[in-house]
Amino acid sequence: MIEHRPFSSLGQHQAGWLDARYHFSFSDYRDRERMHWGALRVWNDDTIQPKSGFPPHPHSDMEIITYVRTGAISHEDSMGNKGRTGAGDVQVMSAGAGVTHAEYNLEDEATTLYQIWIVPKERGGKPYWGAAKFPKADRAGALVTLASGFAADQEAGALPIRQDARVLAATLQPGQTIKRRLDPARYAYVALAKGEAEVNGLALGPRDGAAIHAESEIAIVARSEAEIVLVEAP
Repeated sequence: MIEHRPFSSLGQHQAGWLDARYHFSFSDYRDRERMHWGALRVWNDDTIQPKSGFPPHPHSDMEIITYVRTGAISHEDSMGNKGRTGAGDVQVMSAGAGVTHAEYNLEDEATTLYQIWIVPKERGGKPYWGAAKFPKADRAGALVTLASGFAADQEAGALPIRQDARVLAATLQPGQTIKRRLDPARYAYVALAKGEAEVNGLALGPRDGAAIHAESEIAIVARSEAEIVLVEAP
């Protein structure tokens, strides 16, 4: 089963400094059919205007992955962490028993990003924040694991999360195909950060999503220069 979620169908919130599109129910957007996808709870497509951002606010019991598409996001939190994550790179905050953080676009241009929330296997624990660079050239024509709850992926450079899930990304040239074996009992979600592609024959446009379940394999074919983000979760 593959459910197409066109960009035009996503929930929306505009606040002047923020243009947010919601793949799942979030904030004031409620859709009973889009509450979660397995352990995947939130997938927000945010455009943050220059010199603005999210002031300090708390989180707990959530794995929060930020994938920056353009621009950069600057992070600070109650653990004393500070960092700037640029386009193509990723930060992870495992909120654990509780943490307060802020995220600002301190750049002179708008920042676009995906923020992805995954429910952890267990509640509580010590919070954690980390960031890593994932050059787009290193994932040309192939899926690279950006964040994972599996030890082998972490040893290979993926950022750790507290769930048996993976966040992957690839960049494709027109006509290129990537295939991915899936456990049909698990849930997958694909979003096009850029370009056009087909997933098992389903056409996706820029910033569309596709919810996938009960499939043993997917084939993603780029119809233009494309940037793919994929989550696999229990």
